Amino acid sequence: MTEQPQLNEHNKQEYPPMHTAEHILNQTMVRLFGCPRSKNTHIERKKSKCDYFLDNPPTSEQVEEIQAQVNRIISSALDVTVSYIPISEAQGIVDLSKLPENVSDTLRIVRIGDYDTCACIGAHVENTSEIGEFKILSHDFADGRWRVRWKVL
Repeated sequence: MTEQPQLNEHNKQEYPPMHTAEHILNQTMVRLFGCPRSKNTHIERKKSKCDYFLDNPPTSEQVEEIQAQVNRIISSALDVTVSYIPISEAQGIVDLSKLPENVSDTLRIVRIGDYDTCACIGAHVENTSEIGEFKILSHDFADGRWRVRWKVL
């Protein structure tokens, strides 16, 4: 029997379908716009929001493509897996910039098929087919910040 690694405490219980959809949205933004993952995220059961820092707001066509790409990944029925690695091995595998100062020596790595990999201690579905449909509700752009509000149906 393997010993459970000691991780940082988590301060919130996310709704797993929304939280997993956020990972997919983040990776979609990284791939389509070359921007970092959202730095300001608020995930709730009814609706969520993410902020991305961009030079220009996405066009209507790009917003449609973001939504379509997230839904393509969801419908691909990718397994969501968890592994544990020492933080010393994580650099180059995941973005370490959002980790708290008092991060544990072991990181919990969440993978969504071969589409996304990140360090995360939140709750996730086991397969993207459990998420539902991703829907962008609204978005706005101010001072280089594109805020997108969304939900899963």
